[in-house]
Amino acid sequence: MNIVSWNLNGMRAVERQGFGEWVRSFPADLLCFQEIKLQENQVSEAIRSLDGYTQLYNCAEKKGYAGVAVFTVQPPLTVHTEIGHDRFDAEGRMLCLEFPECFLVNLYLPHGGRQKEHLAYKLEVYAVLRRYLSGLSGKPIVLTGDFNIAHSELDLARPTQNRGNIMFTPEERAQLDQLTQLGYHDTFRALHPEERAYSWWPYLASARANNIGWRIDYIFTTLSPTSITAAGMLPSACGSDHCPVFADLLL
Repeated sequence: MNIVSWNLNGMRAVERQGFGEWVRSFPADLLCFQEIKLQENQVSEAIRSLDGYTQLYNCAEKKGYAGVAVFTVQPPLTVHTEIGHDRFDAEGRMLCLEFPECFLVNLYLPHGGRQKEHLAYKLEVYAVLRRYLSGLSGKPIVLTGDFNIAHSELDLARPTQNRGNIMFTPEERAQLDQLTQLGYHDTFRALHPEERAYSWWPYLASARANNIGWRIDYIFTTLSPTSITAAGMLPSACGSDHCPVFADLLL
C-alpha cells in the first residue's frame, strides 16, 4: 500500500499551482490531505473529475478553515469523521476509513497558537485521540497527517533556538512519545533513524530555500517496522508551505 500525506494549506491555492496534474502524475493507493480550507461544494469540477479515486471530505463548519480529505483507490467499508471532541470535530480535522486490511486515520491536529494560547486545547485533543484509537481493534492502523509537533531534535533545523516554543514544547513532544509507546511506529524514522529531513518551512526569510524547516507531518503505523518498505518526503511538490510525505507498507 502506497500512502501520501500532504497539508495543502488550501486546496484551491494548490490547484492554481498544478495540483490536479500532480495527482494524475503521482499515483498512490491513498492520498491524504489536510487544511483543505473549503466546503465540499467548493471543490472544482477539475478535481472532482480526477479518475481512479473515491474522494472523501470532512470540512470545517467555519468556511475557509481546516478540513481534511482522502482520495482512495479502494472504496472504504466505513467512514467516520468524529473522535468525540466537540471543537475538534466541528473543525473537520479527521477522517477514519476502514478497509478490509486496516484502518486509515487522516488527521490535522491543532497548532496550539504562537503564544501557546491554544496549547491546552491541543493537548486535550491528543488525549481524546488516544482514547478514540484504542477503540479501533482487530486490524492494523495507519495514522497520517499534520501533527504540528517536531518529535525530536532531528526533526527541526534549529532545536536549540526553538526549545520551549510551540510545536516543540516538552508537553507536545510527550504526546508523540505516548503514541510510540502505544505501538505506533514512525515510518520515516524506522528507515531513516538519523536523517534530518523536513516537511514544513516558514514562509519568512527564505526558510525553504535554505532548508530551515520542521518535520511535523508523519505517517505512523501499528504494523511491524519490517512492513515499512519505503518512506520519505517529496519536497519538489509546490503550492504549499508543507511538502508531501509518503510511506509504502506491506499489508
